[in-house]
Amino acid sequence: MVSPPHYAASYCDSDIAAWCAEHLRLQGPVWTAGAASASGLLAVVEAARAVLSGELDACIAVGGLSDLSHLECQAFRSLGAMGSANYADQPQHACRPFDTARDGFIYGEACAALVVESVESAQRRGASAYMAINGWSAVSDASRQPHPSQQGEMRAVGQALAHAGWRASEIDYVNPHGSGSPLGDETELAALRASGLGDAWINTTKSLAGHGLTAAGALETVALALQMREQRLHPCANLEQPIGSARWVPAQGSPARIGKALKLSMGFGGINIAMCFQHPSQFN
Repeated sequence: MVSPPHYAASYCDSDIAAWCAEHLRLQGPVWTAGAASASGLLAVVEAARAVLSGELDACIAVGGLSDLSHLECQAFRSLGAMGSANYADQPQHACRPFDTARDGFIYGEACAALVVESVESAQRRGASAYMAINGWSAVSDASRQPHPSQQGEMRAVGQALAHAGWRASEIDYVNPHGSGSPLGDETELAALRASGLGDAWINTTKSLAGHGLTAAGALETVALALQMREQRLHPCANLEQPIGSARWVPAQGSPARIGKALKLSMGFGGINIAMCFQHPSQFN
């Protein structure tokens, strides 16, 4: 089998960014942000940094599609990260973050894009904001391994809250990484409790959309924005027997006051990212 000539360029990590630049006629900074399953949220962080620094008035943060080959699926399964075929006859029940019957992530094709811009830029074009970015943190566990670290996750949460100038008790809602990994979910729930977030609402966007891998953080930030705008939380699908107590959103969803929210994403290689978001009604 001979590869088509364009594959030499299209396989590169810059290809999605280049496609966006070509179709949107972008001539400013265009780059990719790589952080495994935290890449989508890292793109939002980097967009916020570019706007906050004054380099850009507005920036598009894209969580690009991760298209897995059979070989990659086998590798994830061998690692114990990808879920089994236990629910092959009932695929709608396969993705079970924070449920005792979870046995790994369930891949879901996804992509998402968010416009991050200054207040002045939004006002000039008459745009209404979904939410404000108030703080963030991206930290490393200093480890190449895929194992999660409670201390690393807590450090990301603590630094993001400090950047925003918020206390943990002020957070109304947490959109977690919640991949469905047996060890990952246990570690994340322990980190949230130890960080003082036990009273915040928690649901799992991956339970509805699957794990979009590099796109996951961006897609889940979109879900957070929509929930904040509607003041209603989507359900935790397939959460029949939670691994521990928390303020889980029920199966039918729930109306909720969401003034301040926290988003978490983690990636292989010891990457932990947390971002703080605020409802537009609370803008200073």
